[in-house]
Amino acid sequence: MSQPPPRSTSTGVASRLSTIPSQKPRQLSHLHSQLAQLTAHMSDLENLLRMTSIQAESMRGLGAYSGAMFMAASKVLGEETMSDSNNAAQSSQNESQRHGD
Repeated sequence: MSQPPPRSTSTGVASRLSTIPSQKPRQLSHLHSQLAQLTAHMSDLENLLRMTSIQAESMRGLGAYSGAMFMAASKVLGEETMSDSNNAAQSSQNESQRHGD
């Protein structure tokens, strides 16, 4: 069958209490190293956020530049399409007038 859990005895409690003072410097040292690591990671994060901010501004400039290029290309190609369609319309009118004569 199942065994009951062992009861804590006064000697078990005393042994745990006696190890606490010896563990405290080790725990403090571990916490100090974790704090140093956290500080280093926060510094890295700050640098990365600064670079991200600079890159976001650059991306905004690139977006404006590419938008301007698309609008210019649209205007140029739109004018060419309009002149091509006008030329085609004029040539079809000329042909119809020749055939009509």
